Amino acid sequence: MSQISTQDKHYLLKFARSVIENHLKGISQHPEKDAISPALLEKSGCFVTLHLRDQLRGCIGTIEPVTPLLSGVRENAVHAAFHDPRFSPVTSEELGDIAIEISVLTLPKPLVFQNADMLISLLKPGIHGVILSKGNHRATFLPQVWEQLPRPEDFLSHLCRKAGMAGFCWKDTGIEIEVYEVMYFSEDSLGEAA
Repeated sequence: MSQISTQDKHYLLKFARSVIENHLKGISQHPEKDAISPALLEKSGCFVTLHLRDQLRGCIGTIEPVTPLLSGVRENAVHAAFHDPRFSPVTSEELGDIAIEISVLTLPKPLVFQNADMLISLLKPGIHGVILSKGNHRATFLPQVWEQLPRPEDFLSHLCRKAGMAGFCWKDTGIEIEVYEVMYFSEDSLGEAA
């Protein structure tokens, strides 16, 4: 993950907001090519998270670095606002009250463990994003989720349920765990006006 400047962070947040605004108006938007720094063109996993009055309103992302960061932000902003299956699409009336957060991910790495106790000891609450998978079941929580679920056992139980499995699935030796870290920033943290 390249270092993203404060200027790049402001650019990405404004870009994500304008993509959502233009989508509401039925306009397709592409960024100005000369306004883009090289860091925004590097392939990177990213998530766009929307909060409405401090409540989650949408969160969609890409874990693997398959597209340039700018493209990922554009796609994930639209998906978080209009295609997160947990929520109805964002409306024009809501948009002014929505705060946007962007998370840029490091490459996920497998976590090697022999049992549930060892897994718990290897996790870094507040630092690790976690991908849990078994067969066709897969889910992730960004590191920010540790704020709501600070106990590793609770964090993993909720992640199991998000993946469509029983809450104790993380104790199964057949579970695969990958971890990643994120650089995240939001309109709130950077003082962006909605």
